[in-house]
Amino acid sequence: MPRSAPHFVRRLSTLLASTAMLAGMSQMTVTAAEPAPAATAPVGDNPLLAPWTGPYEGVPPWDKLDPELFPDGFQKAMAEVKAEVQKVIANPETPTFDNTHVPMMLAGDTADRLFALWGVQSSNKSNDRVEDIDAEWSPKISTFYTELFLEPKLFARYKAVYDARKTSGLNAQQIRIVERSYDEMVRDGANLSPDNKAKLVAMNARLEGLFSTFSSKLLGDEKLYTFVTDKAELAGLEPGFVASLASAAEAQGKPGQWAIKNTRSSAQPVLQNATDRALREKVWKAFVGRGDNGDANDTNATIAEILKLRQQRAELLGFPNHAAYRMADTMAKTPEAAMGLMMKVWPAAVARVHEEVADMQAIADADAKAGKGVKLTIEPWDYRFYAEKVRKAKYDLDESEVKPYLQLDKLRDAMFWSAGQLYDLGFRENTGTIPVFDPKVKTFEVYNLKTNENVGVLYLDNFARDGKRSGAWMTTYRSQQTLGGERNVLASNNNNFTEGAKGEPTLVSLDDAQTLFHEFGHGIHYLLQQVTYPALAGVPRDFVEYPSQVNENWLMTPEVLSKFATHYKTGEPMPQALVDKILASDKFNQGFSTVEYLSSAIVDMKLHDRKTPPTDIDKFERETLAEIGMPKEIVMRHRLPQFGHLFSSDAYSAGYYSYLWSETMDADTWAAFTEAGGPWDRKVADKFRTILLMTGNETDRAEAYRAFRGRDPDVKALLDKRGFPTE
Repeated sequence: MPRSAPHFVRRLSTLLASTAMLAGMSQMTVTAAEPAPAATAPVGDNPLLAPWTGPYEGVPPWDKLDPELFPDGFQKAMAEVKAEVQKVIANPETPTFDNTHVPMMLAGDTADRLFALWGVQSSNKSNDRVEDIDAEWSPKISTFYTELFLEPKLFARYKAVYDARKTSGLNAQQIRIVERSYDEMVRDGANLSPDNKAKLVAMNARLEGLFSTFSSKLLGDEKLYTFVTDKAELAGLEPGFVASLASAAEAQGKPGQWAIKNTRSSAQPVLQNATDRALREKVWKAFVGRGDNGDANDTNATIAEILKLRQQRAELLGFPNHAAYRMADTMAKTPEAAMGLMMKVWPAAVARVHEEVADMQAIADADAKAGKGVKLTIEPWDYRFYAEKVRKAKYDLDESEVKPYLQLDKLRDAMFWSAGQLYDLGFRENTGTIPVFDPKVKTFEVYNLKTNENVGVLYLDNFARDGKRSGAWMTTYRSQQTLGGERNVLASNNNNFTEGAKGEPTLVSLDDAQTLFHEFGHGIHYLLQQVTYPALAGVPRDFVEYPSQVNENWLMTPEVLSKFATHYKTGEPMPQALVDKILASDKFNQGFSTVEYLSSAIVDMKLHDRKTPPTDIDKFERETLAEIGMPKEIVMRHRLPQFGHLFSSDAYSAGYYSYLWSETMDADTWAAFTEAGGPWDRKVADKFRTILLMTGNETDRAEAYRAFRGRDPDVKALLDKRGFPTE
């Protein structure tokens, strides 16, 4: 998932959804001149506001991060933004693209840099003080930007340029910017009455505070550990993983124990491999119960208020509900279109789950009959464990056979090599030559293999730690643009892998390896971008995941496996027999993975495509899942009380369907490679790069896809990829 900080002049709703800027909030305010808390740098000499210096056109001063500097920085950066916008408004000349849109797109550099630093401080290096600053400043920032973009005189200039767009000699890209900017400002309240504008400002400010509250509560539950005192309970777990749990316990002041953190990267290996069913149940309940325990970190009341305010805001802005509001500028356009795609896939996925459960139950029954275990009925904490048994029985494949060949450093080299083969991107490690925000962050100079020209820098923050939010995401600290002078890209991939024990390489699961390639796909998208105007850099939400999902496909190609999937002890490449087993099981467990994801996406849409928001969040979740026939053996990938995509910002709200929308294009794109010369076909890769990856949002993305493929994406490719019936 990308966490790219957009330029501040993109449309307000995008800003308010940007979780990179304030990691779940977004904007700032310059209303009253409140005194900032004492900073560790002299007033007027805040190092967080200074232009970035050093190589690669300047790099972020991560060594200067200090939470206490941010309030002062927010206030001063906002004052600068306000002055820049006022200069545009005060221009006495007739509004034109050059004297209105261009200076607005060039404004806000200081704020952009500051928000990039804050995104890391709040997402990668959070603590109680950071959360307090977050809670205090997110409503202020929201108020500032909401008021700024609702300024009547600013809108009047945009409208004047819009009205003259057909007769003022603008080119196609400029007309697209003018039309989109005007439509977006109208959609976000520019034509509201003064009283309703004031209501909108208050709603956005309150929402930003609630997003901050939700994020803080969720992080609180994800800081928790399940401690194990008897090593026998860890039977079945890979030795390196057990060693990492021991290291984690020692770091928590409990040597001689084992600590399982309440995050996906720690819980999933336990659910998949631990033979102790009681441990699996304990870890599962802790993980799926995040935010839903009736304690100080319970998020249900926060979610209910978010939903109420979203509906009120949508109605104020002239939309029937939040889903219609959020989807107005997407490829799908309407909730009905998104639900239509999801419901084409859902029945086949549920049917496959019932088949998978039957296979698992048969093994559990056979084990009980043979005295290898007690008689049981498959429960959610059993699914991954017995799925591995089925995989072993059907394909003679055990995850523990695969993991020794999946070294994180080797896989990193694999994704770099693949990007070179496909897109002429080269990567040279330069760790230690530029500042980083954590000693374990590695950095790489990115360059063009043909010209040796610098493209930018990639930061890799791969490991879980306290203060870092869960999940995986990509962000840019500086994005490419040509307007105002060509800028290179500073991109970052962030994961939460469990680091190998001291002196041992970090081994990851196949699922984690796919996550690595997925996030890097986002990075490739931004590193390859070549747009003139930053206003055309951002893509619709349901296009965002497309480049990343396509990139996952190269992980299992023979060329990557033979070069980079080597045993961490012997150095031998993964045996072909093992590769064949993995490929043969490619469609295995697709019912589980599809239902786990799709249930979350459907619930998201049903939650927001309604006039009356629910107040009992748990009840709504239960009843909606029952209505669509959710198998009892599976829980949503993200239950509502922990659904950060929806409630840490507006970013993915009524938009979680976008993964499936993007995957439909992904499957169809991979079919294009298959139909041509194979995964490394440069003609298809060049077409993919030049038409879809480099062009941002310079043209309608549906039209761009048709230019690439010659038609709309075919959902049959997705169904076939997952092994579901296509008729």
